[in-house]
Amino acid sequence: MKKIYQLTLAICVLFTSCSNFLDIPPKNIVGDKDLFTSESGMDVYLARMYSNMPFEDFKYMAQWGVEFNGWLAAMGIEGTGEALNRDGISSAFTGERTPYWGKAMTLLRDANYLIENLPLHQDAFPEITYNHYLGEAYFVRAFVFNAMARRFGGVPLVTKVMQYPAELAALEVPRASEEETWNQVLADFNQAAELLSPESPKRGYANKYVALAFKSEAMLYAGSVAKYNETVPGRLTGLGEKTGVRVIGFAENTWQPASKKYFKEAYLAAREIMNDGKYALYKKKWAANNPEAQYQNMVDMFSDLESPENIYVKEYTFPIATHGYDAYSAPFIFKAPLASGTCPTLDFMELFEGFDRYPNGTIKVTTGNSNTQGEYLMYDTPMDFFKDAEPRLRAYVIFPGDRFKGTDIEIRAGIYTGSTPIQPFFNDYSYQAAETRYQNLNAYRANPKMLYLSPREGNAQELVDYNGAKITAAGANGPFYDNGEGNLTGLYGRKWLNPDPSFVAAEGRSDQHFVLMRYAEVLLNAAEAAVELSLAGEGSPDGSDLMQVATQAVNEIRERAGASLLTSPITSTESGRNIVRKERRKELALEHKSKWDIRRWRVQHYEGRNGFWGENRNRDAFSNNTRYRFRGLYPFFSTNSGKYFFDARFQWVSLKTFEYNIIDYYFAIPGGEVAKSSVIDQQPNR
Repeated sequence: MKKIYQLTLAICVLFTSCSNFLDIPPKNIVGDKDLFTSESGMDVYLARMYSNMPFEDFKYMAQWGVEFNGWLAAMGIEGTGEALNRDGISSAFTGERTPYWGKAMTLLRDANYLIENLPLHQDAFPEITYNHYLGEAYFVRAFVFNAMARRFGGVPLVTKVMQYPAELAALEVPRASEEETWNQVLADFNQAAELLSPESPKRGYANKYVALAFKSEAMLYAGSVAKYNETVPGRLTGLGEKTGVRVIGFAENTWQPASKKYFKEAYLAAREIMNDGKYALYKKKWAANNPEAQYQNMVDMFSDLESPENIYVKEYTFPIATHGYDAYSAPFIFKAPLASGTCPTLDFMELFEGFDRYPNGTIKVTTGNSNTQGEYLMYDTPMDFFKDAEPRLRAYVIFPGDRFKGTDIEIRAGIYTGSTPIQPFFNDYSYQAAETRYQNLNAYRANPKMLYLSPREGNAQELVDYNGAKITAAGANGPFYDNGEGNLTGLYGRKWLNPDPSFVAAEGRSDQHFVLMRYAEVLLNAAEAAVELSLAGEGSPDGSDLMQVATQAVNEIRERAGASLLTSPITSTESGRNIVRKERRKELALEHKSKWDIRRWRVQHYEGRNGFWGENRNRDAFSNNTRYRFRGLYPFFSTNSGKYFFDARFQWVSLKTFEYNIIDYYFAIPGGEVAKSSVIDQQPNR
C-alpha cells in the first residue's frame, strides 16, 4: 500500500508540473499580444484576411467560384454577351463550383475576432491607427456579407466569434431575411468608412474612400434587387421552410422604402467621393478631337498603377505573385499554352458608336436594309470597317487587322473566289437558323468551290492562289471551324492584356494589376442612383440636382471615351435610366461587373431580356425563351476584288448557347449546409 501511495503521489506531482508547464505558451505560437500590439503584427493579421478576400480579378472564374484559381482566365464569358470562350466555362452565371459559403464563414470569424479583441490592446496604437485597423475589420466583414448577399440573398449574420465547444443551439445561426442582410452590409460599410483613414497606410490596405466606393456599389445592388424583384413574374420572393423568414426578396410593404433607402445611400456614398476630389478620370494622354490619343489613353489606363482613377487595385509581382491571363486570352499567334479565351461579340460591339446601322439598329454589313439584302460592303483593309469606331471600343477590343504587341493581328474566317458584287451567304440569319454553318454552303461544298475555309491552323489550312502566291483561307488566327482555340467571333479582347512586345506569355508569368474599383464606376453609381431616386419621386438627399449630376457624370465618361456627348439632360424616365445602364455596360465591360449588373436589373430571364443590353432590344432576335446566343463579325477576303467584306451571324465555332431561368437569380445554398442544420433554409422552390 505504501508503494502504491508513493507512486500515486509521484504521478500527481508529475501532472501538476506538466500542467504548470502547459500554461506557458510555446515560443513558436503567435498570440494576440504579438499580433494586436504592433504594426508588424497587424500586417500579418491583415495580410491573412486580404489573402482570403473574395476579390474577382484574374484569379476568379465564375464557373470555379472563389477558388483563387486563374486557370483558363477570361473576362465577360458568363452569359453577359461581352465575350465568348471555347470551353465549358463559358456559360450563364447560375452558380459556382465552390459555393462562397465555408470560406466566407472563415473570413467572417477573422474579422469578428479582430473586432472583439483589438479593443483589449487599444493602448498599443495611436487613436488614428487603432481606428483604422478596426475599420479594416468592418470593411472585410461588409465585403464578405455583400459577396454572400449577391449570391444567396439572406444569409446567417455571424457578427461575433463562435466559441467552441458549445451547445449546438449556440452555434446555429439561421439565415436572416434578405432585407436584414443588406442592412448589415450597409451598417458595416458605414462603420468602416467612419473608422478608416482617408489615405491607405500601406499598399493594399483599404481607406475611407475604398469603403465608400464599395458601399455605393453594394447599395446600388440592394436597391435594384428590392425594386426589380417586383418586376419578375410572380414576384421574386419567398420564405424559408424551416424558419419562415423571407430569405429572398422583400415584403410587399417594405420593398419600396427599402429600395429608396439603398439608392439614397448609394448616391450619398458616391457623391462624397466625387466632392472630396481625391480621384479623377484618367486622361494623361487624352486629347480633344484626337481618336488615336483617346484610344491610347484608355489602353494605358489599365496598366498605370499610379492612375488617379484607381480607387482599389489587386497587385501582382513577378515571380512572387502572378497570374496567367495572357497565357489564356491573348490572340492565337501568341498562345502559351492556350489562347483566344476572351473573344468579344458583335452584340457587345453594337453598344458603341462609329458604325453604319440597319433600320433595326444592328451594324450594317450589306447595301440593303438587313444583312439578307443587297450585296456585301467592300473594304480595302479590315481596319477600314472600324475607321470611325469609338476609341474606347478599340481600347477594349482588338479589331481584325489592328496591331497588338507590334504585330498586325490577322483574323479571317475564309476566302471567297467568286465574282463580285457578292450576295449575302445566307437568306436566314435568325436565332432559329443559328446552327447553319459556313461549311454547309454550296459555295464551299461545290466543285469547283468558291468559298475556302480551314478546319485548323498550320498544315491543315486550305490554300488559295492569289497574285502568284498561296494564301491560307483562315489566316494566322482563324476562325478555324474545327479548332476552338482560334478566334471565335472575329474579335479579340485587348483590355488587360500586356501590350509589351518583349513580354513572352506563359502560365504564371503575368503580373498586371487588376483594378477592382475605379472612379468611373463611382460616377456611374451616382448617375444610376440619381435616376432611380428621381423615378421613385424622391428629392436629392444632398441638395444637388439629380438629373444634372447624372448627365454630367455620363458626359465626363463619354468625353474621355471619345464618344459623342449627350445633347440634352438625362430625364427621370425609363429611357433616361437606360442611358446610364448602357453607359455602364460599355465602360465597365470585361471587369467582372456586368454579370452582376444584369442580375440586379433582373433582365436575364426571357420576359425581361429586352433590357439585357442596358437598352431596349428585341429579345427574340437573340433568344428563344430560356436560351440565348450571341453573334460574331466575320471577315472574308475576296480574291476577285482584292477587298474584304464582313458577315454578321451567330457565333459558329465551338458554338455557345446560354440558358437562364428566374430561379437562377439566387444561387442554391450548399446542400450539405442545409442537410446538417435545423435552421439553414434552402432557397424557396429549389
